[in-house]
This record gives sequence, structure tokens and C-alpha cells, in this order.
Amino acid sequence: MFAVRSFTQHLRYCALGLSIMILSGCGSEVKEHSQTVEYQSVLTQALVLNDRYQQMQTYTGTIRSANTTGIGFELAGKLNTIVVDSGDVVKKGQVLAQLDTDLLVAEKQQLEASLLQTQADIDLAKSTLVRTEKLKTQNYVSAQQLDETQQQVISLQANQKRIEASLSAAKLKLEKSTLLAPFDGVISQRYHNLGEVIALGSAVFNLVGNSQPVAYIGVPIDIAQQLSAQQAVDVRVGKQTFTATIAGISAEVNTISRTVQLRIQLPDSARVINGEIAYLVYQQDSLTAGYWVPMSALTDGVRGLWNVYVVVKDESPLYQIERRDVEIIYTNEQQAYIKGAIQADEQIVTDGLHKIVVGQKVTLVKAQPLEAL
Repeated sequence: MFAVRSFTQHLRYCALGLSIMILSGCGSEVKEHSQTVEYQSVLTQALVLNDRYQQMQTYTGTIRSANTTGIGFELAGKLNTIVVDSGDVVKKGQVLAQLDTDLLVAEKQQLEASLLQTQADIDLAKSTLVRTEKLKTQNYVSAQQLDETQQQVISLQANQKRIEASLSAAKLKLEKSTLLAPFDGVISQRYHNLGEVIALGSAVFNLVGNSQPVAYIGVPIDIAQQLSAQQAVDVRVGKQTFTATIAGISAEVNTISRTVQLRIQLPDSARVINGEIAYLVYQQDSLTAGYWVPMSALTDGVRGLWNVYVVVKDESPLYQIERRDVEIIYTNEQQAYIKGAIQADEQIVTDGLHKIVVGQKVTLVKAQPLEAL
């Protein structure tokens, strides 16, 4: 019995010793917690005070060729021939269309016949006058008969001139029955079809000239007063931007849009289409003090204001975050011009505003001061 107890106690002592050794080994791997505090770094820039800012204003208008008109016949009649159609390029003097001229040809022939008859009557009257004058010298006819013969010749000659004038008018009508291109250009639209009876003055085609394209753009009165004729301006049409010249400034205000129209000549090389929208890009100085900041430096405020985060010096090298109310004066695609509870040379946070809160202590990563684009 004594031997069994001694052996049991011995096993207990061995187990206790082994447990102490295991615990000692585990305790040697426990590390102390770090006492170093890591602070977030923020990207900042210094505010630079400006006494003015430049804003880009865009005004719209349309492109029109210097020669753009609806052309038609000076006479009424039935459209007999159409030579060109929409999109055709034409030259000055080229035949575009013709009216039916059967009636005019018949009228011309009738007048030519009347003219021949009148000429024959005049020849006979002149021969009669010569004989009457000879007889008058011999006292075989009275003075009244001589006067009547003379008046007959004069009347026939007057009638001849009337017929000649009518014949010239008939020939002119025949000429005007053929529609000719008044200048080089492109047919942009056709309004009538073959066989239609066209009213007097009705346009048959719309012709766009090949002359220098012109942009007609309306601007506010104060902007028009800052511009002058022959001044160079930038005009954008589609994806193209041209350096154009102001050819003229209207002397009156449009009663509907309350703008003043500018006539701007584009370069001869400009490939634009009549009716395209043109944009006048004008840079204007505004005398208002403020600061340029990136759009990423702004966050929503209250009562219509915006906020920026300013870093204020704390224990070196730490800074503390403060919120300041600002007002946006002008923005472009990348930056904003602001004023408010900020001063020149203060450091504002320019990025990562969602990662910081007011009162937080941070370290700085400085950026270059922002200038207007």
C-alpha cells in the first residue's frame, strides 16, 4: 500500500512540474502593447488671395452663309423642268429650272406679226405722204389732207414703238422663265415639283452660297459694350474652335431675347454647315476678392453655405481640424472661387474630407497653391 501511494504522489508532482514549465513557456511569448500613436496625414495647400477672377461665358447663335436666299421665278407659271435638287453644287448662271413657255412663245409670235404689219402700214403711209406733198406743191390737195397724212405716219410709228416694247417684254418674260443661279453655292432644299403652278414670287429652291461663313450670336448689352468691330474672338462650332473676327455689332436690342446681335466672320477654311449652332466663348474679368480652391476641398454646409476644413497649429508636428463657412462665387470644371471665414496663407485640406472630423489632430502633406485655369 505504501509503495502505491508513493508512486501516485510522485506522478502528481511530475504533472505539476510539467504544468509550471508549460505556463512559463507561454508567458515568455506575451508582448507588450505599443505606446506610439499614429496620426492621419492630410493633403493641404495655402490660400492665396486674388483681387479678381476670370470667368468664361458662353453665348449661342447660328451659322449662316453670307449669301443664303430662297430663289424663284419672277413670273407665275407651270413648272416644266427641274435641273437640280437638294445637295447639288451649282455655279453662278447655271440653269436650275424652267417654266412652261408655250403661251409666251405664242404671244411673241403674235407681236412679231403685228410689228411686220405695222411696218408695212408705215411704209405705205410714208409713200402716200411723199405723193401728197408733191400734189400740195401743185395745189391738187388741201393742207388738211396733207396734215392727215402726216399724222397717220406719226400714229403708225408710235404704234410700232408700242409693239416693239411689248415684244421686248415678251422676250424678257421668256428669259425669266428660266431660273439661273445668282451665285455659287449648294441647293439646300427644293420646295416644288414638276407640273405645279407656281405663284408669283414663290421660292423654288433655297440656295446657300459658298462665301465666307458668318456666325450670328446674341450677347447681353454690357458684353456688347465691351466688344468692338474687328476684334478677334473664339467661336466653337461642334468640336471645332475657330479664331474669328467681329464684323459688326447691331445697333439695337432684340425685343424678345434682350440681346445685341454680333455678326462674326469665320475663317474661309472653316468647314461648317448652314444652321449649325455656334458658341462664342468670352473671358470676362470680375473684380471680386477671393480664393481658388479645388472642388474636392468643399463640403456641404448649412443655410446655403459651403464648408472647407482648415488646419490650425497644435503641438508640433500636429495640427487640428477646424470647419469654416464659405460662399462659392464662381466654379469651373475643376475648381471654385470662394470667399468667407478664411484668410490668406491659411492651410486648407484639399482631399479626403470624408476621413476627417472637426477637432481631429493630423499631420500635413503640403500641396502647391492653386491658380485659376
